[in-house]
Amino acid sequence: MFLRLWKRFTSRQPKYQYFETKQDSRVYWIAGGLGVCGGAYYISHLEKVPISNRTRFMNTSVAQEERLGEIQYQQLLAEYRNHILPLSHPYTQFVHQVAKRLIRAARLEHVHWDIHVIQDRQMNAFVLPGGKIFVFTGLLPVAQNQDGLAAVLGHEMAHQMARHAGEKMSFVNLIMSLQFALKVMFDLDPGPFLRNFVVNFGLMLPFSRECEKEADHIGLLLMAQACYDPNAAVDMWKRMAQMEKNAGPEFMSTHPSHETRVEMIKQWLPEAYQKRQDAGCISLPWS
Repeated sequence: MFLRLWKRFTSRQPKYQYFETKQDSRVYWIAGGLGVCGGAYYISHLEKVPISNRTRFMNTSVAQEERLGEIQYQQLLAEYRNHILPLSHPYTQFVHQVAKRLIRAARLEHVHWDIHVIQDRQMNAFVLPGGKIFVFTGLLPVAQNQDGLAAVLGHEMAHQMARHAGEKMSFVNLIMSLQFALKVMFDLDPGPFLRNFVVNFGLMLPFSRECEKEADHIGLLLMAQACYDPNAAVDMWKRMAQMEKNAGPEFMSTHPSHETRVEMIKQWLPEAYQKRQDAGCISLPWS
């Protein structure tokens, strides 16, 4: 009697299945298919960065970069329209001399360059996609001379040469796609605070520092190719470190610390001086 009741009870229990429902099976097949397609898309959009030969993911076109650069350019012109120095100003002529020499060395004469000098205390300069150069007069006392300014502009033009703006857009697209896939397929969402913490400190900031390091290297070689003194980059970043003594820790910054930059540039100096010699530049007095 007890045996018959046990068999009747156990016969009513659902049998174990690897997939509980056909719907679960389809989810895994879809996830696998998306993973394969996503992997193929990622691999097909890998490329080498010019000069450094670093492998990176890039799914942003030059046209997209330039459209974004044009929007930022017009916004900056509107913001600083009353502070842009005329072409006849000595500061503007000084910046033009250095920029044009770097442009020739980089063989980027085919790009339409717009060079603006802004009367402002900011110690800053940058190059927007599409050849838009902005230099703030607050930087010039720190640069001191053409070699010092070439160190900064070489770095900023290196961002343009390496297409770091497009790479950043591509990297953001990749992160957003991964977040969406994890949420949809596995319902993984650690919450906004943890998600932002991981994305910023684990991905975006290290990525930004890597691009800055690469721009330092390419920019150093560019200024050497243009027959400037590469060692001026060391002196330039030392002066900048003195001006920015209260900078936060490197892991919280988009840029390497000034001390890190100086040490890296010192390691690259032999390569830069060889580049300068290969370019047929006149020997420096102390070389």
